[in-house]
This record gives sequence, C-alpha cells and structure tokens, in this order.
Amino acid sequence: MSKPLESAPLPGATGLTTTAQAAAEKHSTVSGSRWKARGHKPVSPKQNHAWVHVVLCIGGVFMVFPFVWQLIMSLMTNFEIQSVPPTFWPAEPQWGNYAEVFEKIPFLRQFGVSILITVLRTVGQLILCSMAGYAFARMHFTGRGLLLGIVLSILMVPSQVYLLPQYEIIMGLNLLETPWGIVLPGIFSAFGTFLMRQFFIGVPKELEESARLDGANPFQIFWKIMLPLSKPALSAVAITTVLWSWNDLLWPLIVTTQDASMPLSVGIATFAGRTATDYSVMMAASVMAVAPVLILFILLQRRVIEGLAHTGLKG
Repeated sequence: MSKPLESAPLPGATGLTTTAQAAAEKHSTVSGSRWKARGHKPVSPKQNHAWVHVVLCIGGVFMVFPFVWQLIMSLMTNFEIQSVPPTFWPAEPQWGNYAEVFEKIPFLRQFGVSILITVLRTVGQLILCSMAGYAFARMHFTGRGLLLGIVLSILMVPSQVYLLPQYEIIMGLNLLETPWGIVLPGIFSAFGTFLMRQFFIGVPKELEESARLDGANPFQIFWKIMLPLSKPALSAVAITTVLWSWNDLLWPLIVTTQDASMPLSVGIATFAGRTATDYSVMMAASVMAVAPVLILFILLQRRVIEGLAHTGLKG
C-alpha cells in the first residue's frame, strides 16, 4: 500500500520557527521583569471577587438598615425617638407598643381588607395577564401588533394621569368605600401581560402542534399545556402583584375615608396625622404590616428570579 505523502518543511523553516519562539519568550520575560520593576503585581481572581463581595455587602447594609432601624424604633419610647441627639438603642425594650397597635388602630380589620384586596388583584392578574399574554404570543388576529403597542404604552403613562377618570367610573358604579372599588383598576397589568407573552414565545411550538393533532382547541391548549408550563412566570407575576398591591397607598387613600374600609397602608398613613403622632406605635404597626410580605418574598424569591430570567431575555 502506498503511504500518504507528507509535506516536507521548507529549508530553514525549522530554524526560523525556533528563532521566533525564542524571541517571544525573551520578550515576555523582559516585559514581566519591567512590570515587576515598576512595582505592579498581578491581580488574582480571588482579589477581584473579594472587592465584589465588599461592594455587595456595603450595598446590602444600606438596604437592610431602614428595616433594622424601623424594628429598633418600634421598641423605643416616643421620647427616645424624638430625643436630640438621637438614641440608637432603647434603654428598655417597649414590647407593649405592639399591644397598643390594636388599641389605637383597627389593625385586624384593616389587615383583613389588605389580604382581600391583594388576593383579588393577584388572582385577577394571573388569569387575565396569562390569557392576554398567550393571545399576543401565539394567536394571529388582525391588529395584534397595534393592540399590543397600546397595551404596552400604558407602562409609559404615569398612573396619576388617569386617577380622575378612574374615580369617576368607580363613583358611577357606587363602589366607593368597598374592596372592589380598590381592586378593579388594578385587576389587569400591562407589565404582567408583557411578562407572560415573553414566556409563551419561548415555549416550543411542537407542543401546540401535537395537541392540535389530538383534537384540542385553543383554550384546551392554553389551559392544559401552556399554563402548567408557565409556573415560573406566574410566580414572578404573583409576587410582584402582591408587593405592589400590599404597598399601594394613593388609590386606596382616594376611594376610602372610613377606618373599616381602609387597607393597612392607608390606616397607618392616616394614623400619623390625626393627633400628636405616636411614632413608636406607628413603627410597631409598620413592622407588623411588613412582616407577612417579607416572609412571602423570602420563601418565593428563587421562583421570582427564575421567572424573570426565563421571561425577560426572550423575544
């Protein structure tokens, strides 16, 4: 059998390559010696990571400090809170401030209103935003792009612009001083629709085609196939809606004036301006109002990050 031909090196090529390698090694050695002679030291990856952790820790301290300070103030007396120079730790923790919350504020009633409003808004947005997002992502109909642009344009309009029209509508429906009067304007979200649309765009079309071959209609495809796959996106929409609804202040402040119909955010805000403000009791009420949402976010933060990662980078 004939052996494959091997190309012979050109005359002098081996010596030329060896010379080039030696020159490169000499250049790197000289450059390294000059770098060290100037006092520069190579930075290791561990040192870079250490600086990143230092910056993140400093940022974390600034973010956590308001919550810690709020907790400390809830255990102080009103005199200690207003003292000059300020007191950074109570002489004796005043646990009775938490008991006074129930005496000065209808806390349980307003807590129940907040839960009801949050649940209704969250369920409404999960249903409407998921259906709208699926329609914009997978259904083809006339004017789909124009309608999507109109929906997304809501994100660019400040909510204060349509407060007056919303108030007139709610007043015309006789829903003032009711939970539904607070819920209805926020039962749909352009952000939630966009988030769900981005997720559905990333789902393989073969799943829908297989379901159609089995005789499934569009609603069955959405309900039995697409919706179970969208749990990460649904979790992101749910937790963002819960946080926004629980902390909402301006709209409930406009449509409610009675203590029994106010959510906690409005009840605590109005407590500050009625008489001489008892800051210690107000801080105790704020801690009790923040605690449920904070616990919920800690438990679901992984799902929120996963949902945003799956939806925000596609389409």
